[in-house]
Amino acid sequence: MADYTQKNLPVTMHSDDLLRLDDGTTIRFDINGEGKDIMLNDDFGAACELYPGNEFIVGAVRLSTGFDEYVKVEAV
Repeated sequence: MADYTQKNLPVTMHSDDLLRLDDGTTIRFDINGEGKDIMLNDDFGAACELYPGNEFIVGAVRLSTGFDEYVKVEAV
């Protein structure tokens, strides 16, 4: 399990990784078939279900994914 901060961007996150943004927001995800359930902070409900080819923006970061088991996170 890796614990990233916004200073590490861009990063490739795996499902057991955690990203902490400068504003205190934490981002993690679970794999749900081809989609990725993106969870923010301590919430267990998905803020977004991210599918290959789509993007999700949280604050100053963009999350994107393909058919692999990771999520790419980069600054916008």
